[in-house]
Amino acid sequence: MPHPIRDCLSVVGATAVLAWSCGSSGIAAAETSAAAPADVLSSEWQHRKLTFAYQGFTTLYTCDGLADHVRQILLYLGARKDLKVIATGCPGPFNSPSRSAFVNVDFYALVRGAAAPSAGSPVAETLKAHWVPIELTPQRPNFMSGGDCELIQGMKDFITKNFTLRAVEYRTSCFPNQATLNGFSVKGEALRVLPSAAPG
Repeated sequence: MPHPIRDCLSVVGATAVLAWSCGSSGIAAAETSAAAPADVLSSEWQHRKLTFAYQGFTTLYTCDGLADHVRQILLYLGARKDLKVIATGCPGPFNSPSRSAFVNVDFYALVRGAAAPSAGSPVAETLKAHWVPIELTPQRPNFMSGGDCELIQGMKDFITKNFTLRAVEYRTSCFPNQATLNGFSVKGEALRVLPSAAPG
């Protein structure tokens, strides 16, 4: 029985090929070298809840496979570990590969500073954070592949507007029915909680 994370289908030309590389166990950690005191920033978790649509021609995901893959990407970018991702709208028999789906995401992302709470709102916990290099390409982290180009292209606004990033270079060059080794590249730095300040 196939693993749900790996339930995707890449269509290259007229040939259907199972793309087992669209999911793999584990989350590749970005470099977490100790930050110098001057690089330590005050931050807090901020709630995000939204939906985005996936439309692909090269890679077909099952709803479960798409949700698991988006979860891996968000964790890599710094989402809090209690995030929830659900994909819906996949047509056909239960959990069959689909060209389109809606992805519902409920998570917390790190933001700089500690905003003054409004009347009656709880005071957010202030955390120590630092900048960490990130890189999303068909080769990195190890759960990404050339078939993810359309997904990364479709997630551009979602990623750049909902995570605290700096010096970001976001490039996609996707072609229908073609999975390439240089179709996308997202590089920059993301705000992450210092290991010593992370809960648990």
